[in-house]
Amino acid sequence: MSEDDQDSSIDLYWLPLGAAGRFVRLNGRVFEAVIARHEHRVVEDLYHAALEVRDGGSKFVIEMGPVWKNDVADRGVVREGPVGSKWLGRSRLFRYEVRLWPDGSIPDAAEAVESPQRLSNDKAHVAHLINIIPTVPPMTWGRDELKTGDMWNSNSLISWLLARIGIDTTIIHPPIRGRAPGWRAGLILAARQFESQAKL
Repeated sequence: MSEDDQDSSIDLYWLPLGAAGRFVRLNGRVFEAVIARHEHRVVEDLYHAALEVRDGGSKFVIEMGPVWKNDVADRGVVREGPVGSKWLGRSRLFRYEVRLWPDGSIPDAAEAVESPQRLSNDKAHVAHLINIIPTVPPMTWGRDELKTGDMWNSNSLISWLLARIGIDTTIIHPPIRGRAPGWRAGLILAARQFESQAKL
């Protein structure tokens, strides 16, 4: 490992859905119960993912969250998109933001499970990751506009980023007895983009 790589890292955090909010946690449990019954499987714990990245002496938090939920001025917003529908997205209450947050913090990090997971110490991975974040398509949170069989959400962003920079996502899994809705959508989008690029 080079000296530069020693100061480069990508860490994944698995955060229980609604760790610090009863409303989100309750809705998540109801959602999972309905889906599990429809798919004839056991109910699992739901998780959402976030990344902590170090690039030399700088630290960044990469996540996706509601616009209205964070009033920190310099939180590194690089992208916004609608929640629920494009029409609802006209209101700030129904918009999300993608953050590349300098010296940011991951909400509820203390409650993260089997985390952090070190995914890379490669400086090239880190540089590529930071470079492509603003290019993520602003899909509608909670909808399956890409027809992947999975809705787009914060997990989609993280899986898309990791796949696009060449991280082996086949070895990344939520904690035991847990699942990450939206993860598959990000992987499928990345695969489609790679396929389109290969045809050029």
